[in-house]
Amino acid sequence: MTSTNTYRRGVEPYESAAERAIREAIERGEFDDLPGKGRPLPNLHDQREDWWVRGYVRREGVPADALLPTGMQLRKEAERLSETVRDLPSEQAVRQVASELNLRIAAYVRNPEGPVLPVRRVDPDDLVEVWRAGRAARSEALREAREVPPRRRWRRRSS
Repeated sequence: MTSTNTYRRGVEPYESAAERAIREAIERGEFDDLPGKGRPLPNLHDQREDWWVRGYVRREGVPADALLPTGMQLRKEAERLSETVRDLPSEQAVRQVASELNLRIAAYVRNPEGPVLPVRRVDPDDLVEVWRAGRAARSEALREAREVPPRRRWRRRSS
C-alpha cells in the first residue's frame, strides 16, 4: 500500500507524512480486524450520482422529505396538517400550529430558497372545522365502543 515516488535513480524514495502514518498503522496491525474485512464494498453497482445521499438517508434514518426544497416541504406539511392536529387537545393549540406554519410560509414567500414554488397559507378556521369533525367522529366511535350489549342469560333446559 505504500507508494513511493522516486524522481531519480539512486535517490531515496520520498514518503509523505500520510503514507508514513498508514504504513506504521499497518505494521502495528491496526487494520487487521476491521468490520467488513473480506467483503465487497457496498454500492459499487449503483451508478447514480446521489448514491452517497441515498445511503446516508437510509443509514441515518433521515426522512426523505428533509431533502426536498423548502417550498415543497411547506406544501407537504400543509397537506398533512389535518393529520398533525388530529390529537391536539384544544382549538387554541390547532390555531397555534396553523399560525406557526403560516409564519414559515410567509417567510418563504418573502425570501424563497431554491426553486420558487407557489405555497398557499393555511386558513385556521377551516383547519379548526376539520379538527372538530374528526374529534366528533372519534368521540362517537368511542361512545359506540363503550356501549356493551346486554348479556344473554343462558338457561338450562329442564329435562
